[in-house]
Amino acid sequence: MDSSSTRRRATRAKLYEAAVTLIAEQGFSATTVDEIAERAGVAKGTVYYNFKSKTELFEELLRHGVSLLAASLRTAAEETAERGGSRIAALDAMIRAGLVFIDRYPAFTQLYVAELWRTNRAWNSTLLVVRQQAVAVVEGVLREGVEAGELSEEIDVQLTAAALVGMVLVAALDWKAFQSERSLDDVHAALSLLLHGRVGGRG
Repeated sequence: MDSSSTRRRATRAKLYEAAVTLIAEQGFSATTVDEIAERAGVAKGTVYYNFKSKTELFEELLRHGVSLLAASLRTAAEETAERGGSRIAALDAMIRAGLVFIDRYPAFTQLYVAELWRTNRAWNSTLLVVRQQAVAVVEGVLREGVEAGELSEEIDVQLTAAALVGMVLVAALDWKAFQSERSLDDVHAALSLLLHGRVGGRG
């Protein structure tokens, strides 16, 4: 990769970080390109050099953030498989990877979850695509588990994958907002019990 490409990637990363923080704090409409440029430490023209508009910047931000999340989930599953772990172990590792991601990028996660509930945005089609990108990684592991006989054939793969991703997102946001005294290990342990079906008591 040449130096100009490296610089552009670094600039875009700064713009993503500035945009996601500002938009999470004050909303998309209230955030201006001037504020994004100032927070990123670049000239306003630099924003328009990299993105045609604030909307395009936001769409690319969604793609960038979710691609990072999907990559984290995929890596967790692949590393578990390389160690000879089961698909349940892979799902457990993915839950932890998701929590680690959210712990590192809480503003993006807050923004992403908020946008999932909106249906009148210009980037709604982009949001649907990137949402599926993350869920598809979980779907793949679930399908492999069903085919290998590790998981029940009765499960609805699409809904189960969406439920697992949603569980991690919502639990992590609650952790960050209302139970920040808890450690990542605490949260992972609670979600792991749900995954393994061990919350129904004994007997």
